Amino acid sequence: MAPNPKAPGVRLMQKVSSTRAFAKVAPHFIPAMDRTVHRLTRGKVLLSAKMLPGVILTVRGAKSGLPRRTPLACMPEEAGSWVLIGSNFGRPGHPAWTGNLIAHPDADVNWQGADIPVRARLLAGDERAAAWEAALKFWPPYATYQSRVEREIRLFRLERRQG
Repeated sequence: MAPNPKAPGVRLMQKVSSTRAFAKVAPHFIPAMDRTVHRLTRGKVLLSAKMLPGVILTVRGAKSGLPRRTPLACMPEEAGSWVLIGSNFGRPGHPAWTGNLIAHPDADVNWQGADIPVRARLLAGDERAAAWEAALKFWPPYATYQSRVEREIRLFRLERRQG
């Protein structure tokens, strides 16, 4: 389910999303736009998912304990799981949602209009290396994001849980 690099606009979007200007602007408007459209369409449309598959992650805040809803690009896996890449558009700090998942690994995703309970695992070692390689094939700009930061980009696997 990787984006088709020959589809109209995909290569352009990969180039644009690799720029520093995009990294400065995108975090301020893409999530807000996605949340609004997703709410207005009752979970049927996630605009950014027209380019990359996406979920709405709901996880309790690490400090507040309050539910936090974040639209995120994801890498769906054949096993019915998802990999989330904490690239933060190549900005220095880890995105807040990654700290929330570390503190509270039980979360929910809205995937294609369905709410699904999940458990998140922070990937490490060989498992992380394999997921990172797959992520780079899936969306090559992740390599640019990693080259801009000293931190290791966090990868999480979300697996369905009962309940």
